[in-house]
Amino acid sequence: MTRVVFDIKGMDCADEAILLRKTLGDVAGVAEVTPNVVERSLAVVFRDDQTSSVKIVEAIATTGMSAVVRTGAQATAPAATTHSELRRALLAGLGAAALLTGLSFHASRIGWATALLHGGESTPPLLSRGLYVVAIVLAGWFVAPRAWAGIRGLRPDMYVLMTIAVVGAVAIGEWLEAATVTVLFSTSLALEAWTVGRARDAIGALTALTPQRARVIRDKGREDLVGVESVAPGERVLVKTGEQIPLDGTVLAGESSVNQAPITGESVPVPKGPGDEVLAGTINHDGVLEVEVVRPAGESTLARVSKLVSDAQAKRSPSEQWVERFAAIYTPAVLALAALVAIVPPLVVGNFRAWLYEALSLLVIACPCALVISTPVSMVAALVAAARRGVLVKGGEFLERLASVRAAAFDKTGTLTVGRPEVEEAHALAGHDERQLLEIALSIERRSEHPLAQAIVAYAEQKGIESPPVDDYVAVSGKGAEARRSGRPVWVGSLRFATQKAGVEPERDRVVAERAAGGGSVVLVGEEDHTCGFILLRDRMRADVPDALKRLRTFGVSRLVMLTGDNRPTAEAIGKESGVDEIRAELLPAQKVENIEALVAEHGSVAMVGDGVNDAPALARASVGIAMGAAGSASALETADIALLSDQFSRLPWLLEHARRTLRIVRQNIVASLVVKAAFVALALFGNATLWAAIAADMGVSLAVVFNALRLLVDGSPSVIGSESSASGLAPGSSS
Repeated sequence: MTRVVFDIKGMDCADEAILLRKTLGDVAGVAEVTPNVVERSLAVVFRDDQTSSVKIVEAIATTGMSAVVRTGAQATAPAATTHSELRRALLAGLGAAALLTGLSFHASRIGWATALLHGGESTPPLLSRGLYVVAIVLAGWFVAPRAWAGIRGLRPDMYVLMTIAVVGAVAIGEWLEAATVTVLFSTSLALEAWTVGRARDAIGALTALTPQRARVIRDKGREDLVGVESVAPGERVLVKTGEQIPLDGTVLAGESSVNQAPITGESVPVPKGPGDEVLAGTINHDGVLEVEVVRPAGESTLARVSKLVSDAQAKRSPSEQWVERFAAIYTPAVLALAALVAIVPPLVVGNFRAWLYEALSLLVIACPCALVISTPVSMVAALVAAARRGVLVKGGEFLERLASVRAAAFDKTGTLTVGRPEVEEAHALAGHDERQLLEIALSIERRSEHPLAQAIVAYAEQKGIESPPVDDYVAVSGKGAEARRSGRPVWVGSLRFATQKAGVEPERDRVVAERAAGGGSVVLVGEEDHTCGFILLRDRMRADVPDALKRLRTFGVSRLVMLTGDNRPTAEAIGKESGVDEIRAELLPAQKVENIEALVAEHGSVAMVGDGVNDAPALARASVGIAMGAAGSASALETADIALLSDQFSRLPWLLEHARRTLRIVRQNIVASLVVKAAFVALALFGNATLWAAIAADMGVSLAVVFNALRLLVDGSPSVIGSESSASGLAPGSSS
């Protein structure tokens, strides 16, 4: 199998995407067809021994659209200049057509009035008819090639239906109606292309965040300004105040605050120093940073997010699939009804011309454009709006699933808590003081990469503690570590390990039990055969968790469950503080999956929120898997259905509200489209529909559903995409 991506010229409507799927579905060897209206692209998977890219391009040409194979050197979408030139040409043609229609209508009124005064027939004069023809040609110039392709392929698409309606109106002498239908239909196509362009520009804004240049530190401290694509992992780049960080990396030297809003949506700059991760596209505020590159430009968090957002809007949601199935039945049904209206009533009551006119009105009504476009534009707007908030949704399907969620499960560490344990207390025993306790702990824990060890080291160094290195260091799996310090045995570890090393110490065991009961982790520190004291560490709960969980309840999530592998006392302490309904602790990954399955069986639709790595099986089993803090994590971006790029838990209730609002707008658009169609079918059957009213109503409802969908794009907090950034990757006015 081969996968090829084509750039498509002329694809601006969801109806055209459906047409491409149908056309290529009949080509031998084609296994998968994925149109992307917003990007104007088409991904095709096919067998080399049965077809080729050339044959696929030829098949696409039969639809009235054209295709070229995308190469690595090409942009991810057709050039903006081409799009804007086409738009200007289209609008100029429509403006001229509308003007001519107005002039010819005026000429008709004068001609008819003159004819009536002299007893003649009320027929438009030759000049007026000529102007009507010019208007029809100008406005229909962009429609006719597509209509001809549809006629040749025996496909009654919207272009064919409108063309038949216009030709029929001319044939029965309805010149004004023919010109009006052509102008209104072409105008609706232009506006539709514009709205799709709005969504394309919004996604393009995310891609445009990618810096183009990086200041690389070469031999002997020389600074070279080079393209980001030529910078390899391991190289060092210098980022000055106000500049974009060009690639994902780790800070080696310098301190600053970094505006991560373009990627994560965080409104407050984040302090960064040696050892901290920084992301491409974010902005360095007030310091100079030396950064070691960890990923090439094409694999940065920004690059992955841009690609995933672009891919997401090409995936069809259940609502989109339903609309396509309905349209496939609706259009042929109305066409058959139009044929009956043109034939049966004249045989019964006569007046062939009047009923042919009503049949032509039904042809206009048969066009499913407003219905078909209602859902994909809503989904694209919703996905882009979420990306602006630092929320990556991998497709409209997951927004629809999230909208129906009635229960949610949460991992504890890194989800409800910040995921970074901190020392709360250092308690000395057996005549030792805090300094002696920390000296022993520091000397051993420096050798460990365990999060608890790193927290103890950070706490001791903050206190100004210094300690010589240890010898004969041995990590004891699941218990702790031991070594020799200045020739004497020392150790750190759990209560079980302390009992093994120093025996039962009633006072120690009582105090440790009291501290452990309040939640947290206790690390005991000892020397030779006695305990010197213990260190209590606690993983703080995120400050925004209680309020966010309350808001989830107001949106109808009736069951909130914590699933954690941590010990029960710690889990209960965090659970009580956060406000979850139920705590299930000391779970293995497989047991988390079993709990998710039980919740799905009970509630039907369940969201699982975790870190996207340790919780991967549970995230995959849930109705919707949501990864927290996914920025910089390739595994989290790949695992979850939805990824919160920042660590802001408050994004969850916003996301649920956004999903439900999206679904409401989709339903509003579908209902509005169907109601208008049904009303005009009824009017036509009773002989009261007019061509111009039918096309005006179709155009009106098309614009209504599009602008209703675009509310998802413009409402809410201001966009953070592109804030304070520059395409060059260097701040305006900065020197090289």
